[in-house]
Amino acid sequence: MANVTFHQEPVTLIGSEIKVGDQAPNFTVLNNDLKEVSLDDYKGKVKLISVVPSLDTGVCSLQTKKFNDEASKVDAQVLTVSMDLPFAQKRWLEANNVSNLITLSDHREGNFGEKYGVLIKELRLLARSIFVVDSNDKVTYVEYVSEVSEHPDYDKALEAAKQAK
Repeated sequence: MANVTFHQEPVTLIGSEIKVGDQAPNFTVLNNDLKEVSLDDYKGKVKLISVVPSLDTGVCSLQTKKFNDEASKVDAQVLTVSMDLPFAQKRWLEANNVSNLITLSDHREGNFGEKYGVLIKELRLLARSIFVVDSNDKVTYVEYVSEVSEHPDYDKALEAAKQAK
């Protein structure tokens, strides 16, 4: 498993680590209208999945805004997954004028977190990470950010999304 810290303290990630070349696990989360959605809802599309602990924190907010700004430059569906409630995600999107990506909530079951190995046992938050999944649902890029409070490598993730077919 990836070694991840939260404010320099080691945390335990629940689930299996995803690797490049893996078939992307299907998952069930909620959209902002409280409707269940899964990876299957984006079948046939390249997906850039940006995972953040909470949109209400500085780095998570900046990460989501960055991918929103870059979304039009990649031929991919950009998804941001967090443990925030769908109502809070919707409010954040509106308050920050973010409309080029979709936010999804894993708060109900932690299903995404477990299937992608990013559910932090001690905090019931998701570890910051990025997954690029091609149109055939193969994982082409993975980044588990080693310190949850730090930024991912935006350039590598965006380049991976541009290269995925």
